[in-house]
Amino acid sequence: MTEQGVRRTAEEVLALAPDAASRKAGSRLGTAGPWSGTGSGEGTVWGLCEGSGSRPYRTVVDLAGTAGPGYKCSCPSRRSPCKHALGLLLLWADGEGSVPVAAGPPDWAGQWLAGRRERAEHRRAGGGATASGSADPEAARRRAERRAERVTAGAAELEQRLADLLRDGLAGAEQPGYGLWEETAARMVDAQAPGLASRVRELGAIPASGPGWPARLLEESALLHLLDQGWLRRDGLPDALAATIRSRIGLPAAPEGPPLRDRWLVLAQYDTSDVRLTTRRTWLRGAESGLTRLLLSYGAAGRAPELSLPVGLALDADLCVLPGAGQVRAVLGEQYGPPAPAAPRPPGGTTSEAAARYGEALGADPWLDSVPVTLDRVVPAQDTDAGGAWQLADAEADSALPLTEAFRSGPGLWRLIALSGGAPVRVFGECGHRGFTPLTAWPEGPGDAVTLC
Repeated sequence: MTEQGVRRTAEEVLALAPDAASRKAGSRLGTAGPWSGTGSGEGTVWGLCEGSGSRPYRTVVDLAGTAGPGYKCSCPSRRSPCKHALGLLLLWADGEGSVPVAAGPPDWAGQWLAGRRERAEHRRAGGGATASGSADPEAARRRAERRAERVTAGAAELEQRLADLLRDGLAGAEQPGYGLWEETAARMVDAQAPGLASRVRELGAIPASGPGWPARLLEESALLHLLDQGWLRRDGLPDALAATIRSRIGLPAAPEGPPLRDRWLVLAQYDTSDVRLTTRRTWLRGAESGLTRLLLSYGAAGRAPELSLPVGLALDADLCVLPGAGQVRAVLGEQYGPPAPAAPRPPGGTTSEAAARYGEALGADPWLDSVPVTLDRVVPAQDTDAGGAWQLADAEADSALPLTEAFRSGPGLWRLIALSGGAPVRVFGECGHRGFTPLTAWPEGPGDAVTLC
């Protein structure tokens, strides 16, 4: 076997970690001491790692498969990649013969690799089929009608709940506590409208959440009322807006139009979690199309999603866009090779252009929290008129975007300040009504992308 140029740098390896604890633990295992029986070839690396038990952990990583990076370890960790996979990749990234090129993997690694690639080939061979295409169309239509009836009943019930809230007065909204909102959210789940359930839970968390909460409650109630009314009157709406409403309600949708093949640069990737689910958001930008698209992948609570695409790499693949006005979410289709390092950076604009872009996007989707934006030549600075809150200011214009509170309270702010050192930087992130959330940054001169999330 020979290497195929997919070796990662240490920074790219650590970007694969599902959380900070895994990064720290994996870094400790990135030395030759605990490892034996290591080998590599064609983008695959394997080895045995000494652990607390009598038998070493069997670890194998596949970076060359068209299904994206894959990890297998005999340790009991539910994280993917686990600390052993990260440590093995760090050892491999170090070079200097620490992981020798081998003629082939051992049986235990080869069996997993063969099974993984066989499943990927099977998915690719049947990629054109959809669940609805293989099922009875009439039965699928009846199921869709029954679900629509349940959603309509749930929306009508939610409208009554919002009417009661306004009739009784917003000032008293904190008296019943969160339990009433959670009960309403559960009713939306029963109505098979998970999007409504999520927004109801967010609404229930607003009362007594800090100064100005009644105004925030009124704003969010109005948006929820608008979504309800959009669903109840969907038959009279333009097709694109009706598709957006179905998406916001939480109904599944199949991609529309032909797939778009491009070389997609990975701009950012980060996870959000609740007690039920881990959601991974991956932002991609097409080198030829110039389009920015979002991939969503999911894992059960406590388990990272399988799809992992390190920032700074590029993926030759098809993307299929979901229907809806201003929709940026896409589904990953066929991949024509493993992710590989890429030099281009996304072009950027000004903070004024970013704010205008978000305002324009709201016209197509009033429930949109943010849009993807790249800012060029901006400097992190404190706003003396806003109590010293941090913002991104244009280096050559008198305009700025405030940074979101969530970003200001995390370590990403200090990484951004250190990268800038007072000089302009290029930043990719999400721009919305709460401000700008930086996700990835590049220095003005030569230098690799720095992840901030």
